[in-house]
Amino acid sequence: MTEIKDYISNDYKAITSNETIAEVNDYFHELPFSHFPVLEEGVYMGCITLDDVETFDADKKVSDYRYTLEGFYARNSMIWLDVLEVFAKNHTDIVPVLDESNQYLGYYELVDMVKFFHETPFLKESGGIIVVKKPILDYSMSEITQIVESNNGKILGLFISESDVQSVQITIKISLGAMNTIIQTFRRYNYEIISEHQEDNYINTLKDRSDYLDKYLNI
Repeated sequence: MTEIKDYISNDYKAITSNETIAEVNDYFHELPFSHFPVLEEGVYMGCITLDDVETFDADKKVSDYRYTLEGFYARNSMIWLDVLEVFAKNHTDIVPVLDESNQYLGYYELVDMVKFFHETPFLKESGGIIVVKKPILDYSMSEITQIVESNNGKILGLFISESDVQSVQITIKISLGAMNTIIQTFRRYNYEIISEHQEDNYINTLKDRSDYLDKYLNI
C-alpha cells in the first residue's frame, strides 16, 4: 500500500517572505488553496491565508505581515490520521510537511488525503456499517470489539464519529456476517442503534405492528 509520505507534493514552490502581497494575491487566484506555506531563507515561517491576503496592502511584503502567519504543519513521520487531524483543526486544504530537523519538505493536499483514505480497508473492503450510541462514561472499545467478534464478525475499522458531554456515537465497519445478531447484541448491552438496517428484525417488527395498528384504527 502507498505510504502517506508518498503524497508529499512540491508541484508549487512555497511563497517567500520577500514577495509582495500583490504577487501573493495573484498566486492565490491561480491556485485553489485556502493557505500556502511561507519560507524565509529556506526556513518555514507559517502559512499565509487567502482571507488575510485580500485585506492586506498590495505594495507591502509578506514579511510585513509575519505576525498573521499560521504555524501549523505535519511531520513526515506522522500517520495519516494525525495528518487528517491537522487539516481538520486548521480548516485548511493544504498542510506543510517538515522533517524532524524542521526542514521544509513540501505539502500535503486535502484531496490526496481523501484518495489515501479511499485506499484503506475501512472504505475499500466490502462490509456493513453500524453506528451505535451510548453514554460517554459507559461505552468501551473493547466491549464493542467483543460484541462484533463474538458474533463471528470482523472489524474493518471504527471511530468516534460524534461526541458531546453526555454521549458518543461510534461508527463501526464490519465484514459481512450475522448483522442482525450483532445489532441485537448491541441492544442487549444498552447501545442505541443510530443507523438503519434492513436486517434489523427488531425495527421491522415494530414497523409491522405500527402498520397493523394504523390499519386497525382506520377501519
